[in-house]
Amino acid sequence: MDVDVLVVGAGIVGLALAAELASDCSVVVVERHASYARETSSHNSGVIHSGIYYQTGSWKHRLCLEGNAALYDWCARQGVTHQRLGKLIVATSRDDLEQLEAIEARALANEVPGVRRLSGREARSLEPRIPAVEALFSGTTGIVDQMALARSFEAAARHGGATFAYRHRAVAGHRRGGMFHVKLLDDDDALSELSCRQVVNAAGHGAPQVAEALGYPLDGSGQVPVLQQRPNRGRYYDVVNPTVARGVRHLVYPVRREGDAGLGVHITLDVDGGMHLGPDAEWMTAEEPLDYRNDDSRRDEFVSAARRLLPTLRDADLVPGQVGYRPKLSDAPSGEPDFMLWHDEGYVHLGGIESPGLTASIAIARAVATMLRE
Repeated sequence: MDVDVLVVGAGIVGLALAAELASDCSVVVVERHASYARETSSHNSGVIHSGIYYQTGSWKHRLCLEGNAALYDWCARQGVTHQRLGKLIVATSRDDLEQLEAIEARALANEVPGVRRLSGREARSLEPRIPAVEALFSGTTGIVDQMALARSFEAAARHGGATFAYRHRAVAGHRRGGMFHVKLLDDDDALSELSCRQVVNAAGHGAPQVAEALGYPLDGSGQVPVLQQRPNRGRYYDVVNPTVARGVRHLVYPVRREGDAGLGVHITLDVDGGMHLGPDAEWMTAEEPLDYRNDDSRRDEFVSAARRLLPTLRDADLVPGQVGYRPKLSDAPSGEPDFMLWHDEGYVHLGGIESPGLTASIAIARAVATMLRE
């Protein structure tokens, strides 16, 4: 088969890109799993982020800001379940106020709409159970049904003419005569070959392996950036006490303190009314398999961290929830790693697409489409 664009990976970003491109050119999407959104795209909190935390001017900042508005518009037009709940970033002691001010300054620098400072009384009027001294309110933060979103992107791509090859992996490839010639292996170990003008590597955790199969070094040699990644595991716990779960109406994040993993254990809600705590953050080696089972080993840490926001939370109120993995660029600074969108003569490598990748998915797709059309 000869096509214009091969997209490797049917996660949220790969699906959004296929939907973006399918009306203008022929597209094939290759995915090693039996269906779409089986890894990072479905194992996350489903939050539509506003763009507050990211380094000003970074890909994450710009694409999250654009993607936030685009995603709400897409969900409204396509009938994807979502809610614009708003988020509180909470200082629970006066020691947190300096960090809260820094977050507010970043939000202003990033020109994030709908952000305002709240007094303790104002914050507690919104969330009486949260012991807020002061808070920031983010009005454009929300939640979405991730699988419904993925399904809507896949449907739009198919409607535009895209072809999907599930249970297939890109295992080798080379350029010849202005084309990429990519060998695909299916679950029955049968090989096939596809020729295309352009390749977009949206394979998430598998992106380095796909790049290597196409002949790119991973260590940053030559003119190629470092393409290696390292997974970072995040566990969640679910709140099963309905009194606790129904007592919070917004997403609630703590001010990050020294020793907190990521943004600290925070409260998220889902479109079905469930409450979740997490995620934490734990570095893994690149060789470790992605194990999506939660072994309940961090219950005490979660309960302790969550009591900053919910002081009356009991151990019995929680059960182990989902586990997700963030694909992080191995050479990125530990504080603020950015997305990688690297273009090399028809090949686009998407690396480190972690949060806010879901929020930014439409904006990432537009940016990649622009690269391919130049």
